[in-house]
Amino acid sequence: MAQRISAQPRKRADTGVVKAVLGPTNTGKTHLAIERLCAHSSGAIGFPLRLLAREVYDRVCAIKGAENVALITGEERIEPKGARWHLCTVEAMPSRPDLAFVALDEAQLSADPERGHVFTDRLLHTRGREETMLLGSSTLEPMIKALVPEAEVVTRPRFSTLTHVGAKKLSRIPPRSAIVAFSAEQVYVMAEMLRRFRGGAAVVMGALSPQTRNAQVAMYQAGEVDYLVATDAVGMGLNLDVHHVAFAGLSKFDGYRQRRLTTAEMAQIAGRAGRHQRDGTFGTLAGSGNGANPEFADEEIYAIEEHRFPPLTRLFWREAEPRFDSIATLIEDLESPPPRPELASPPQAIDLAVLKRLADDPDTAGSVRGAKSVKRFWDVCRLPDFRSQGEETHSRFVARLWQDLRHGYLGADYVAQAIAQLDNPSGDIDTLQARVAAIRSWAYIAQRPDWVLAKEEMSARARAVEARLSDALHARLTERFVNRRTAVLMRKAGGDASLLPVRLSDEGAVLVDDEPIGHLEGFRFVVDPLTRAQDRRLLLAAAERHLPGLLGDRAKALIEASRNPQGIAFEDAALVWQDTVVARLERGRTMLAPRLKADPALDRLSANDKAAVVASLEEWLRDQHGRQLKPLIALDAASRDPASGPELRALLLHLVEAGGVLPREVSGLDRLDAAQRQRLKKLGVRIGALDLFVPAILRPGAMQAWHRLARLWGKPAPLPPETMQPVVHAKTAPAGYRRLGNETLRVDLAEKLLHAAHATRMGTKAKRVFLDPAIARSMNLSTAAYAALLRAAGFRVHMGRSLPEKAYGPPHPPLWDWRPTRRPTAATEHQTPALPSTGAFAALADLVAR
Repeated sequence: MAQRISAQPRKRADTGVVKAVLGPTNTGKTHLAIERLCAHSSGAIGFPLRLLAREVYDRVCAIKGAENVALITGEERIEPKGARWHLCTVEAMPSRPDLAFVALDEAQLSADPERGHVFTDRLLHTRGREETMLLGSSTLEPMIKALVPEAEVVTRPRFSTLTHVGAKKLSRIPPRSAIVAFSAEQVYVMAEMLRRFRGGAAVVMGALSPQTRNAQVAMYQAGEVDYLVATDAVGMGLNLDVHHVAFAGLSKFDGYRQRRLTTAEMAQIAGRAGRHQRDGTFGTLAGSGNGANPEFADEEIYAIEEHRFPPLTRLFWREAEPRFDSIATLIEDLESPPPRPELASPPQAIDLAVLKRLADDPDTAGSVRGAKSVKRFWDVCRLPDFRSQGEETHSRFVARLWQDLRHGYLGADYVAQAIAQLDNPSGDIDTLQARVAAIRSWAYIAQRPDWVLAKEEMSARARAVEARLSDALHARLTERFVNRRTAVLMRKAGGDASLLPVRLSDEGAVLVDDEPIGHLEGFRFVVDPLTRAQDRRLLLAAAERHLPGLLGDRAKALIEASRNPQGIAFEDAALVWQDTVVARLERGRTMLAPRLKADPALDRLSANDKAAVVASLEEWLRDQHGRQLKPLIALDAASRDPASGPELRALLLHLVEAGGVLPREVSGLDRLDAAQRQRLKKLGVRIGALDLFVPAILRPGAMQAWHRLARLWGKPAPLPPETMQPVVHAKTAPAGYRRLGNETLRVDLAEKLLHAAHATRMGTKAKRVFLDPAIARSMNLSTAAYAALLRAAGFRVHMGRSLPEKAYGPPHPPLWDWRPTRRPTAATEHQTPALPSTGAFAALADLVAR
């Protein structure tokens, strides 16, 4: 390969003065470059960040007019016709010999493994016609003298002093501080803690869009929050009013390994503290537990405070003008060794990694033919990985893009559809960050005039979508990590709780000057968890000062509600008013006389108000039970009457405890005389073939009320259905039901079916009686369960022949014959043979006399 590479500036007859302005942060280097730019007839400044380029663009527009200033970045191009002053990212800097002034900001990034080769190329070859200015750290001075010997080196001291103050707890970090972490998760944790204890923080991360970062910084600069939590992205390109920088850790993952920060990196971040003539401090965050050694070493503190760092010994370099004869030649040039010992080959950047990966793909590589195609293919491979998805995933995206571009341009409809799919400002922080990263890729694509036909329109659409997503992301960050309310209240109160007006909203929120500070759950005041710790005492004092009046009004509302049967509800054994438990039932002297225990929150009421509330709740409970359990209350009273006799009193007691339903065989009915039976009937108890039951209690409300009281006495039973439907499919019978195999039938309906069967038997003299199961089926009771019910009542079944047509009408299929047993069984717990699901069956009319 012919040697065409030179690490010296490309010779121009009109190259002007080259000046290197070096020094630590807070030396005004960028401000000096802006002044020099505006002093020349034309010029350009290359910045490391789009964010900084946009900030300086706005400042120069205010001086020179927007029609004369251009903004050129990978994702945004604002180029008025005839623009003379250009603000750019380093990668997008124009190579124009007619520019009078050229400046390169943060030139020490020539030693950055990822982007250093770009900065090195600009440092070596980009010059202004009249003046060139290289801005950077003092560590770059040896490299400037070796590679740009004609440059005049000017060292600028820091305006203010930077002092180490040791480790501080997060709760003791002073206002106007920046907390620096090295992962998104750690940033979120710190911001969340500051929101809880200090009212919130602005968040700055490299993954945020420039617009979102600007909005977060503006919120901090305006004093809406006193803290800023950031990654190391805060160390460059942001002008902040920071008094103190706290490191949450001193190590980070650099893409290859977890390593400790260099002293230069520490100084770059710590240097954000202090502004112009105001001194700043730095230190670590006590108790963060991040990094193997979270404290600064003595030599690191000395280096940062005195701005003494090891000089750079090599800069990264890569061929900036490779040949495009073929993909292999392109890769060979990009991997060629540096021409000078001061330069080093960088680690493989993402663009070269994508190029090599796609070169190994026969389908992709085969579509690249000719120098123009190779150059276009290289431009596509240099698409930045905004989504940070890694070499493999990013290469697939690049491959799809190349397939769309290889024959020409991207259609406007295709690009518009891709942009529209991302135009969705809903979602959480992570979702919006992913969309912002994706739209930045399309913004980069759309501003390429050789890729997109409708460049202006598509670029405008992409920028508009990015702006909307950035606004939404800023809103989500603010919503999650900032609480503006308490700061406003503190300013109004001036530290005196009596000055804060407190009222109760219709929804139960406690409002201080129309700002919610908590809410009432029944009679319990719950402080809003978003309230800042330092404001909590003041706001609680304001609430406590007015709570007695608020609670008194609430007590009156509860008493009024207790006069309405539907004003209070039951949830298990609790009395609930407005979704809040106000009292609970406890086991009393008898099952039907429970005790009422007021909720402890009622203790906040005055003694008179609490007594009135408890009395009203007890009255409401008596009224509810008096209406729902009236039949059982009558039985309970009779069970204590000596005139009832011991046998009847025992039966009534058991009947009350069983919820008004007793199986006949365990009831002790046989021990009652005629008078006692007559009294039992007068009490509303029906003596059925299988059960004794109180029909009036078989109602949804009554059964629910009895079940609630039974649970207090440790008598668990399946909860009766809310509608008390005739049949419940369950293997365990709820209260008021009789089990028939896998079905349960309400006892009063079971008695109805048996009464009908007996009536049919009594109405004929035949040995066999035709029983139609239609009535049972209408109750949703299966024929098998109906047969089980008849068997429990004393019938016996066996298969028989079809009945003759003369006696019973048209012939029936083989029928079940029922024969009387010697004694009727009280219940059927065994399996019953399956019966026909439809049709009729015959039964013997004779039953064993009871």
